[in-house]
This record gives sequence, structure tokens and C-alpha cells, in this order.
Amino acid sequence: MERLSAIVLVGGFGTRLRPVTYHLPKQLIPMAGQCALYHVFDILPKAVDRIGLACGYKGEVIKQHLRDHPYPLPVTLVQESVPLGTGGGMKNAESLASDPFVLLNGDVVSGVDLDAMLKFHQRSGGIGTMSLFRVDDTSPYGVADLDERGRILRFVEKPAPAEAPSHWINAGASIWGRRVMDAVPPEKAVSFERETVPGLIPQGVFGFPFESWWEDAGTPDRVLNAQRLLFDHPERRRIPWAEPEGKNVAPPVSVGKDCTLDGERVGRYVTISDRVVLEEGTVVEDAILMEGARVRRGARIKHSLIGPGYTVAAGEKVENACLSLPPTK
Repeated sequence: MERLSAIVLVGGFGTRLRPVTYHLPKQLIPMAGQCALYHVFDILPKAVDRIGLACGYKGEVIKQHLRDHPYPLPVTLVQESVPLGTGGGMKNAESLASDPFVLLNGDVVSGVDLDAMLKFHQRSGGIGTMSLFRVDDTSPYGVADLDERGRILRFVEKPAPAEAPSHWINAGASIWGRRVMDAVPPEKAVSFERETVPGLIPQGVFGFPFESWWEDAGTPDRVLNAQRLLFDHPERRRIPWAEPEGKNVAPPVSVGKDCTLDGERVGRYVTISDRVVLEEGTVVEDAILMEGARVRRGARIKHSLIGPGYTVAAGEKVENACLSLPPTK
């Protein structure tokens, strides 16, 4: 089998996940035992043997994470000096693209079968194949209009609800022939979905609908939902998480290294990163506690993100929150 490369887009600022993203890019937020980015990598088809990262915001932090926690496949970072958007970021990593290549959004987790999608793409003979997932509210996404053979007749980015041609949205994983790069000007900010894809339709762009599970982890609520989905669907994961046993743990729970867990109850759906401290009487459920966080005696955390090094005060009740230290100057 011919070996392929993947290009993963990780250039966004993660503004909807502030203040956590003042300290780390959203792709490094831990969920279900490893960073979000590695969950994205985990769905790559078996034919992929190398990954290119089209990086923007905090690329140096991602580079350090790759050094400290190497992924099983080789990963090459391509840094952009100014924000280039999805199309410009892809073009900036052109030297890493095979023919065809896999293109992934770095903040989308799903159960799409990319091995099956690659076979479909090879049979279709088109320039590209986009994974599609059905949602009720299509307004935040790109929407595809398909014919009976799966060919995309029209693609509209973020249409008004009354103008959406279907409920099938771009699910953030696609496969493209390398010549797609010719449609994107170099060193220019370009929205691939809005500016490039509609012009590729005559060359044959196909849709690959799937109905298993999917989440765009761009807000605190969606990050926590993505974590629940990942915990509930472990079959595609290459890197296991550590799940402790004990009367105060209600799995699924992931716990990192050098943690102190003296709390009253932990779980369900909780990730606890390295060097987290839970003091006596604490309760944590449906939450993510990032590296070095501390939860003081009697505090309770539910449906929340707690950023690196943050301390939750004794007796505090935290619910539906995203908390982190202020940005450093």
C-alpha cells in the first residue's frame, strides 16, 4: 500500500476557551487521558506514516509537548509567521503533502472510519472526499448538498438556517489530491472551506457521511462532551489512559503521574493531569483538571475546566466554569 501523509491544522487562537488558552493551545487540553491533538491523530488511516502540523498560535508549546510525549508517528511542525487561515495553513505545509493526503482539523474528535473513507476516495476518482456528519443546527459549519452517488453539488460555509442545503456538515476530516494546493495562493490568509472548496466542486468532490459520533471541541461545553464521547468509545485509541481503582473513584477516570487523590469522590468522566492535588473532602465530576492544579479541602467541581497551576479555594463550588491563571505578561 502506498504510504500517505496527513496535514493537521492547529493554527487557531482558541478564544472561546480562554483563559485556559492563554497558557496552552486548545489542541493540548487533556481529555480522556491524552491531549486533544493525539485523539485527532488516532483516527488516521493505517496508510499514513507521517504527520505535518500547520501551526500558528503557541506552536513552540506544541513542539515541546511532542518532545516530552512523543507520538508513535513522526510529526513535523510548519510554523506560520502570521495567521493564514485553514487554506493558507494547508498551503504553508505543502512540502509535506503526499498524493493524496489526509487533511484534519486539530480540534475535532470523531468516530469516522478513515480507512473506509480512503477506499471510497480511491474509488470515486475525484479531487477530494470530505467526511460529513448530520447535525440539527448547521449555522456554525460548512454544509454540503449531495447527489445520490455522494458527489457534492454545492458547499456553503456557515449558511443561515433557511439557506442550508442539507443537514450534512463538514466533519473536519478530508482526503485531497495534491493538486488541490494549486487552488490556494501562497503566503496569503485563505479560508479553505469558504474560498477554495466551492471552486473545486467541478473537479469532483465527494461526501463520506458517517453516523457514529462527532464533536467540534471549541468551547468548554464541547470539550467536556468530547471527553465523554472519547471515554465511551475507546476502541480507536492507540495510547491508553491510566484508570485508578478505589472506593472513591467512579470510572471512567484518567489520572496522570505524581497526583495526590485524597478527595471524597472522583468521577464519572474526569481527567486529572500530572501533579494534581485533591485535598480531603473534595468532589470532582465531569471535569478536566490540568497539570499542577490544586483543589483545596471540601471544594466541589462539576462540568468544568481547571487550567494549569490553578488553585480552587477551600469549600468553593465550581460548576459550568472555565478557570485558569491570568495571562503572563
